[in-house]
Amino acid sequence: MFGSKQRGTVIAKGLKIVGSVTAEGLVEVNGQIDGELHCTSLVIARGAHVNGTVAAERVVVDGTVEGPIHGGDVILKSQAHVVGDIHHQSLAIESGAFFDGRSVQIRRNGQATEKLEAKSLKQIANPRESLSRRIERAESVDAD
Repeated sequence: MFGSKQRGTVIAKGLKIVGSVTAEGLVEVNGQIDGELHCTSLVIARGAHVNGTVAAERVVVDGTVEGPIHGGDVILKSQAHVVGDIHHQSLAIESGAFFDGRSVQIRRNGQATEKLEAKSLKQIANPRESLSRRIERAESVDAD
């Protein structure tokens, strides 16, 4: 996926690691990790589960992550289930993916992009409103 000639580390299905995992290069998770995971490139396969902080330059999730993701390029595939904030330079979310958290874009210089004011978020985030009504409210806030 990120250059098949590159050798990496595979955490096999049925294997559960409790604790911090640090590796150089590509890590493919097919099993479960309860703890922090730091590497260069990361693939969390369908059926895999990571419970803790994830940090990598490239992150592809098709399994479950419960915890924050810190990455450069982050891709949530169609079977991804992510509960936690995502700090990223770029984020792609495929149809069918589940994401419950905040998306924070980090510029190349390490600065977070400007966030919406809390007032704007409250106006947009009423769960009883239809999506079209939320969009209308967001557009009216931007026009102000």
